[in-house]
Amino acid sequence: QVQLVESGGGLVQAGGSLRLSCAASGRTFSSVAMGWFRQAPGKEREFVAAIRWTIGKIEYGDSVKGRFTISGDNARKTVYLQMNTLKPEDTAVYYCAANNRAYSTYSYRWDYWGQGTQVTVSS
Repeated sequence: QVQLVESGGGLVQAGGSLRLSCAASGRTFSSVAMGWFRQAPGKEREFVAAIRWTIGKIEYGDSVKGRFTISGDNARKTVYLQMNTLKPEDTAVYYCAANNRAYSTYSYRWDYWGQGTQVTVSS
């Protein structure tokens, strides 16, 4: 069984920064990508960022480009999300995810999920 554990969420004022961390544990698995999604109340789960290990490419959702930075280590199965210039609309539960099939920005195509960590940005 693969487990993803996130940490680093919290409450921050608009304009502030937070750093999320995620580590995978359990049986050995090969992931095509690891990344982050978020879900605000009443909204669908939204793609935030991902590292595509197999081709060495990083992708971001349009709403976070220029403000968020993803990094990670495939060998250690860890991924991080540095979030700067946070806005109230960034408030959501942030989920770490891993994909071991064909890469996609659609959440239903991802195979493993963390429990989520709350990020709240006050205005």
